Amino acid sequence: MPWTRSGQGGGFPARLTCPSLLLLGWAILTGGCASKPAPSLERHEFSEPQMGIPFRIVLYAPNAASARASARAAFDRIAALNLVLSDYEDESELTRLNRTAGSGRAVAVSEDLWRVLSRAQEMARRTGGAFDVTVGPCVQLWRRARRQRAWPEASRLEAAREAVGFQHLELDPLRRTALLRRPRMRLDLGGIGKGYALQEALETLEARGVRRALVTGGGDMAAGEPPPGKTGWQIEIAPLDATNAPPARLVLLRRRALATSGDLFQRFEFGGRRYSHIVNPRTGIGLTDHSLVTVIARDGMTADALSTAVSVLGPDAGMRLVDRERGAAAHVVREVDGVLERRVSRRFRAGRMPGRMRLRRCPSLVESAPL
Repeated sequence: MPWTRSGQGGGFPARLTCPSLLLLGWAILTGGCASKPAPSLERHEFSEPQMGIPFRIVLYAPNAASARASARAAFDRIAALNLVLSDYEDESELTRLNRTAGSGRAVAVSEDLWRVLSRAQEMARRTGGAFDVTVGPCVQLWRRARRQRAWPEASRLEAAREAVGFQHLELDPLRRTALLRRPRMRLDLGGIGKGYALQEALETLEARGVRRALVTGGGDMAAGEPPPGKTGWQIEIAPLDATNAPPARLVLLRRRALATSGDLFQRFEFGGRRYSHIVNPRTGIGLTDHSLVTVIARDGMTADALSTAVSVLGPDAGMRLVDRERGAAAHVVREVDGVLERRVSRRFRAGRMPGRMRLRRCPSLVESAPL
């Protein structure tokens, strides 16, 4: 696949401009303190389309050759996971599993797919079904609705809802098999698979000795150790695209993942009402909140799944959920009937600097900690 590399050595630029991040309202800025970077490490940046979106890697390595080899390994890992987790690829492992729905046949799955499905079911139970990868049939209807700009037929929506429910996905940990009990079930890992790919790419870099790295994709990211001399990767949480929305906020990431969910660009308008691409598994219908949800967590899958769950649950139940998750924090801005609301979990607090957010009651969010 084609890929590009830009920038190396010296200091960290004022901004990394990744189109996918800017579309979702993200900008990555320089991190932490102003101490001089270690001269033995050079900054390198690579980008490549993967999973249908641009992925970007920023890393610090001793030389260009080792940087390029490490980035290549990380991108190859993402590409391999796409052939496992994608529901767009006709012969991906997930697609083949979906074809067995209702057959009564349990299917042995790979270690990667098992990890994602196991975590997905865990998150489904924790969120009371607000996060549910069996929502695929409804997601398919809403994808078609956005393309055709037409409301899904009632009969099709009802049939899709009958095939949804995380309790209909049976996992056997002894045999490492998955069974889709109902006909027309379709697993959609869009709310967790990218987080797994980001984390795996970061771990691929670390296995090659590259610990100071940031991997981003579609507005989500996984951060390793920060740039030399910095306390963390400084990330800007841009404001909601609404009049008088709260200003941008900044957070520092170190060995943490960040995910965002919202309806900034993927949405559908019908009858004067705005519907998100995020589907509520309980109703089968896209969310109507105009919102931007940001979640920081210990790993990519947790951040990814929680950002979707908080979007579905709403800020009250969503913040209670995040506060129960060790090492997690959330920031929500939404517009309801023309009224703006901003909510943060207890691990966020306003800092002394205008527009800056700091993290509290969980030092590991900004300091090194095992994932």
